[in-house]
Amino acid sequence: MPINLQHVYSESVVKRILHMGRLQKQLCQFVLEHFEKTYSKDLGDSWNKAREVLTHPGSWQYAVLLNNFTSPLEVEKNLQNKGYHLLFHETISDCPSTLKCYIKRKPGKFPSQRHQDDKLKDYYMLNASSLLPVLALQVKDGESVLDMCAAPGGKSIALLQCASPGHLHCNEPDIHRSRWLKQTLASFVPTTQIHSISTSELDGRLIGKFYSKSYDKVLVDAPCSNDRSWLFTSDSKQSTARISQRKMLPLLQIELLRSAVEALRSGGSLVYSTCTLSKAENSDVISNILNSYNDIIPVDLRYMTRLLSNEFLFAPDVPHGILVIPDKRKSWGPMFVAKLMKI
Repeated sequence: MPINLQHVYSESVVKRILHMGRLQKQLCQFVLEHFEKTYSKDLGDSWNKAREVLTHPGSWQYAVLLNNFTSPLEVEKNLQNKGYHLLFHETISDCPSTLKCYIKRKPGKFPSQRHQDDKLKDYYMLNASSLLPVLALQVKDGESVLDMCAAPGGKSIALLQCASPGHLHCNEPDIHRSRWLKQTLASFVPTTQIHSISTSELDGRLIGKFYSKSYDKVLVDAPCSNDRSWLFTSDSKQSTARISQRKMLPLLQIELLRSAVEALRSGGSLVYSTCTLSKAENSDVISNILNSYNDIIPVDLRYMTRLLSNEFLFAPDVPHGILVIPDKRKSWGPMFVAKLMKI
């Protein structure tokens, strides 16, 4: 039987409890000041729009990715009744019909589903911009695909909504995150499909050595200075450590991309993505790779900015890729996406 708080506490106490729940995310001023200095320079006026959204979690939107391995017809009807609409099908002609993602303009979160050992989940909650790297990769049936930094598994699940790879290799070096990844896969993929998926806990920088020229497509959703979570770092020591760590991330990202290039077959393509606005972790990393290889060329993704401008705010003139900037009623991102091809 549910407990009525007002039967236990006075009305004023109830209000304070509910208010405390809304304030669980505490903005870290130290990180915000660092972002202010960096992004004001890199993004100009676009940073003002991003800052207004990123610092107010109440304005964040959440997308609902349906699982085509189940029959979520009731979920789909419920979403439509609540004002959600399909994200891609009317704008990108080559979007697979099996990739169904629902969004709505207003902030708010559709209820999540809990993991059950004997039942697949009907949908996955995510930031809608997280699907752009998946669309950019354009996975086809039968291809060998590597998701190099796969946890928590959302992009792997999205890949499986688009096509049936001959082999999907999901790698995550962190043991705890790897467990999370495996649970995600178990929650969304039927046992009849699991045989085409393998998982590993390798350092992504070594995969190119161990699996040289093994994959048709590679996704590198790289570790980055996640702007949303870093702005709400819990204590000053952690925030100081993260800002210090930020200087080292581009080196790691470059090493992961070099490994991805080595793992890629000739004629194959890779997508690099981050959830940060940092130019040093985005365009500069791609520039380094393009300057290091004669057989790697960039693939133009600007068609996405033209087709999806009604749903996402894209930063103008981003070298080597596209960048989603959070905005009011388009609070998706940050998400940088770049595509490279091995010739």
